Amino acid sequence: MSCLTSMIEPLRAANEIIGRTAFDWQLIGETAARVTSSADIGFDPDIALADVQGLDYVFLLGAPQSEFDNPKTSNGILRRLVQHGMKIGGISGGVFPLARTGLLEGYTCSVHWCYRAAFEAEFPAIETIDDVIFSDRTRLTVSGAAAGFDAMLNLIAQELSAEVMTEVACWFQHPLVRGAGVQQRIPTSHSSSTSDMLPKPVQKAVQLFSEGFDDPISITEVADIIGLSARQMERKFKQATGQSPMNFYRSKRMHAARQLVLYSGDNISEIALAVGYATAAPMVKYYKEEFGVAPLEDRERINMFRVTKNAPVPSV
Repeated sequence: MSCLTSMIEPLRAANEIIGRTAFDWQLIGETAARVTSSADIGFDPDIALADVQGLDYVFLLGAPQSEFDNPKTSNGILRRLVQHGMKIGGISGGVFPLARTGLLEGYTCSVHWCYRAAFEAEFPAIETIDDVIFSDRTRLTVSGAAAGFDAMLNLIAQELSAEVMTEVACWFQHPLVRGAGVQQRIPTSHSSSTSDMLPKPVQKAVQLFSEGFDDPISITEVADIIGLSARQMERKFKQATGQSPMNFYRSKRMHAARQLVLYSGDNISEIALAVGYATAAPMVKYYKEEFGVAPLEDRERINMFRVTKNAPVPSV
């Protein structure tokens, strides 16, 4: 719901500012039936997907586990629309159903950091990027709701003017308009800081710790790459983040494991291998320490919550 309103409201404001309808929009459902958001608020589609025609863009919104009731037909409709010149995009978790259409094959896409491990596990051939907004030819992918607002501000500047864009941003007290090349801000575990606030050597270490969980990197290797001794890196890292490099790295691996627990059907042994453990036992132990619950219990609890509340739960 936040993604939806973040996309619509800047366009509505732009229309008001210029005194004419430069932008219009429709809510599209797979059918005409009401769609209930994760906040239990219902939306009545203006049009069913089968009746869509003449749109410049279609954006998919949803949770990582979102799928069409009739994927063969609905994915085929989207592919035909794109063949006839429509641009397509995915917002936040909406990149998952977009990727399931096959329309991201050969494209690079932006994925919210809290979904990236799960996305890469399901779609290993699709290249991902940390940019908040990424446009690759006729595909526009956006990492989250606030980034959706930025994407629409950029569209307003493109279709109208930078002056109108600025006025829209000021209407909503939106302090910074982000465009291509701006990377997501990622929290450092158990700390109030984000990765872009850290000293450069620690930023580089965080980047290295955040890549390739299936082939773990040692603390010594990271220290060598950033040009510090292991002891120097330990001291700088703890000063900047409040925790040791080892604990930070383990926490990152556990958060990646939780994405796979919540958003994939992989068994626990497969998830353990994906985050760099030869057997499930140590991964389960560290998972319980991190989240206070075993992986299978976490999966069962979250799945029950989704069934009763229709709620996507990001692994943050």
